[in-house]
Amino acid sequence: MIDTLNTTLRKLPEWPLYIIGFLPAVWLLWLGVNGGLGVEPIKELEQQLGILALQFLIASLCVTPLRRYAGINLLKFRRAFGLLGFGYICLHLLTWLALDMVFLWSQIVEDITERPYIMVGMAAFLLLVPLALTSTKGWIRRLGPRWQKLHRLVYLAVPLGAVHFMMQERVWTAQLITYLLLAFGIVGIRMIWIRRRRVAR
Repeated sequence: MIDTLNTTLRKLPEWPLYIIGFLPAVWLLWLGVNGGLGVEPIKELEQQLGILALQFLIASLCVTPLRRYAGINLLKFRRAFGLLGFGYICLHLLTWLALDMVFLWSQIVEDITERPYIMVGMAAFLLLVPLALTSTKGWIRRLGPRWQKLHRLVYLAVPLGAVHFMMQERVWTAQLITYLLLAFGIVGIRMIWIRRRRVAR
């Protein structure tokens, strides 16, 4: 059954995932325009875009454990998951800059320096920028072994994203705890694998 699933997955193209992946953003925009995001639509839009970003980034980190432990090979879609996550982070950030702060740069700088959760979120974003820029096959060839080392920054960026989400929540919900456990758990597993490889060498 797993072999049949993997054979089917190998035949699927990568590009439809980008279209499907951004459909929630279109839906959220439609809800916002039509008053479906509650009494604070901008805040709700920011939060939902941020949650989607975290979901896609966690999904990208789940690809290798799924292949190792369940035999499901989603490797060809890992880049798409990562780029979708980064895309949603950009939308999350743009919503904050344009709709919430209305590009008032002095206030933006003040918020970044005075609100720790924003500082943590910006740190996660900045860590992901070089990963998004070097996600192409051309950059993989240019960087060689350094590419993998660079992209290990995701192991820091994703937990920071989960912490950013946690710091702005007043109540610890089941959803919040789940994202924290997934982010730190998956990164912890990857760190164990890396340590074991080093010891084996």
